[in-house]
Amino acid sequence: MTDPVLTVSVSDEAKVWATLTLAFATDPVERWLYPEATDYTQHFPGFLAAFGGPAFDNDMVWQTADYGAVAVWLPPDAEDDGDVIVRSLTSTVAADKLPDTLAVLDQMVEAHPAYPHWYLPWLGVDPSLQGRGLGAELLDHGLALVDADHLPAYLETPNPRTVPLYERHGFETVGVAVAGRCPPITLMLRRAR
Repeated sequence: MTDPVLTVSVSDEAKVWATLTLAFATDPVERWLYPEATDYTQHFPGFLAAFGGPAFDNDMVWQTADYGAVAVWLPPDAEDDGDVIVRSLTSTVAADKLPDTLAVLDQMVEAHPAYPHWYLPWLGVDPSLQGRGLGAELLDHGLALVDADHLPAYLETPNPRTVPLYERHGFETVGVAVAGRCPPITLMLRRAR
């Protein structure tokens, strides 16, 4: 039996960021940005909110397994706030990493589709619950809405281990954002169905 997929209200935003902070704790890019545990736990939730916060305005944040897994989607008419993302990074990432970080961010912005699409900025599962299909369940839930709109879906993943999951759900690698010492970020598109 699968866990129900439930919509998350903004009043539970901290629970979403807490799950994602656990889920991304070993990702190459995130830990390159914030290698010290205290910096990571202090600053990464703000980075998460900068990218995904607008999803709460659209009721596009879902959880399952009592916040053991969460997905944050932006529908075609919603956008993240690039200025907030840049401010989050420039105020929390070490100065010597900023040129590479901002170069990768510029590549991500350049590659991001300009046509209507759904965007998945965050999908994560608490490490203690990984391997149980919770991420796939949330991905299926979101993709059902994407397919009902007959639109493509787009994401960037900082962890090469997640690429096969997304490929099983119809995403294809369409590029890589990389600069200097920053680990690469895989750019993935799932064509309209």
